[in-house]
Amino acid sequence: MSEKDFYRILGVDHDADEKTIKKAYRKLAKKYHPDTSQGDPAAETKFKEISEAYSILGDPEKRKLYDTYGTAAFQEGFDPNAFSRGSGMYNGSARFDGRGAEDLFRDLFGAHGSFRTGGRFDGFGGFESFGGDPFAGKGRDLEADVTIQFDEAVNGCDRTFTITGENGRSSTISAHIPAGIDEGKKVRLKGKGYPGYGGSPAGDLYLKVHILPKKGYERKGKDVYITVDVPYTVAALGGEVVVPALRSNVICRIPKGTQSGAKIRLKGQGIVSMRSPQTCGDAFVVVRITVPRILSEREQALLEELASIQRTKTGGRRNGGPHAA
Repeated sequence: MSEKDFYRILGVDHDADEKTIKKAYRKLAKKYHPDTSQGDPAAETKFKEISEAYSILGDPEKRKLYDTYGTAAFQEGFDPNAFSRGSGMYNGSARFDGRGAEDLFRDLFGAHGSFRTGGRFDGFGGFESFGGDPFAGKGRDLEADVTIQFDEAVNGCDRTFTITGENGRSSTISAHIPAGIDEGKKVRLKGKGYPGYGGSPAGDLYLKVHILPKKGYERKGKDVYITVDVPYTVAALGGEVVVPALRSNVICRIPKGTQSGAKIRLKGQGIVSMRSPQTCGDAFVVVRITVPRILSEREQALLEELASIQRTKTGGRRNGGPHAA
């Protein structure tokens, strides 16, 4: 197996500290990453080399082994007593399956998303894959914020968005926003993220939904609270009001003597469940009693008569306090 100089590959000195090595790796990874150099076999090969180098030099324990024994230190059955660094030769082969391969590439996972692994790694000269190229990787996922109206979140909608990627390119995306989606939830658009490489699929696009408020409506989970103005006469005598519920107008019965701030439940008139479209929350009518600003002479006289009756019932008190002579 040929000996590789990982320091030369990353362009750092042998006494470089961890911070310098990491900085050099990130710079090269960004330059040669398949996401930014698609269709360039030389760049993909270079990316594999720098990733391989950093997986060793970026780990203090592995770096110590490499500095002492070279790449042979990572072969299966390695015996330091049987190894001669000067010859650069060692008879053995490494096998990293399952968790071992994940450990080897964990630095890449954090920087570039998920890499498919699984196969036999013969030293550091190459990878014989059982299920495809292990350096192939699903494209990175994208996330974008989108803002919709309150009613669109309640009923669902189809929207078209313009997404601008890190490379400055814009693309038009059509998406269905499901009924009942809540603030901050995400809609996944499969395969609409960055392209994959090495034959792997593209990443996904996640739309993070933000919902504009609607005056008079407050959402709490699947329930919605609707503030409704109720004339003081209806609140006192009882009656009916029309409530603009989420999907249609609903006639709501107001009991006699209803107070301002009272809540009246309308079962099944709330937000639809995204998991079970047949299930809805409830709507709650929040009563806000209204008083007329202008009264006719007749209304004025009747209210004064009513006020007189109320004073008699309360022992001559006016406006909740003792009667002033």
